[in-house]
Amino acid sequence: MEKEAILKSAMSGDINAFQTLFGEFQNQLKSYLYRLLTDRDDVDDLTHDTFIKAFTKISSFNQDSSLKTWVFKIATNLAYDHLRKLKRWQADAQDRAADLAISSEEIRQVFWMVHDTSPAGAYEMREHIDYCFTCISKTLPIENQVALILKNIYDFQIKEIGLILDKTEGVIKHLLNDARNTMTDIFEHRCALINQKGICHQCSHINEIFNPKQNQQVELMKLELVKASKKYNREQLFTLRTLLVKAIDPLHAAGTDFHEEIMNCLKTAIGEKQDFFERKSDKKE
Repeated sequence: MEKEAILKSAMSGDINAFQTLFGEFQNQLKSYLYRLLTDRDDVDDLTHDTFIKAFTKISSFNQDSSLKTWVFKIATNLAYDHLRKLKRWQADAQDRAADLAISSEEIRQVFWMVHDTSPAGAYEMREHIDYCFTCISKTLPIENQVALILKNIYDFQIKEIGLILDKTEGVIKHLLNDARNTMTDIFEHRCALINQKGICHQCSHINEIFNPKQNQQVELMKLELVKASKKYNREQLFTLRTLLVKAIDPLHAAGTDFHEEIMNCLKTAIGEKQDFFERKSDKKE
């Protein structure tokens, strides 16, 4: 009853009441937007824009869904407007980032500086697997990516995703099936942790550089994904990967700042950024 009273106040124009309700899922919303946008500044901007737009339109909220679903729809539309200007990523985006880092001593020095000085500059394989999941999901068409992330990472129901994307439940099921198949195919042929045919050892290679005293095999075997790789089929392994990703908040993790710099390197390598060393704060000044 208390929550209903707060919602009633919010719909009557009480911004403090709306802030209370928005705050219940704000961190999850920001995490979701980061997985779509991969830029912390953009996340802050779109979260603010989402709050303003949702509060401005709160009187039109007809309660056919939860307030959370309604707000996520507004945020998704804003993110879609932003992302439609950009090309979708290729599966080799991380390889191109690695090539750029290897060729640039200056970029590598930034990685070391962040690793050594930032309170969020640690490197953990689990977080890099999460980072990798985000990168691979950006190879999908936007609607497929949104459906997959909402369902597998944030536990939205198919009906709710249909409301967010303005699609029928049948279409959402189709988007999810295609997204999972594409992601599973890429991981099967790319990730050396879960399949002998995989070619990428990036997570363990970076761990070797930044955690040189750490026993690689011990760390790998801590990952359920690795322990299960020989007995589970590819669909089960994808499910395990999503469970690992669900447990990580990319904006509040031990290596958030470290992976932000890796992401900056990737965006520079694929041409989404012109200069690795340019920051949005520099432009604002």
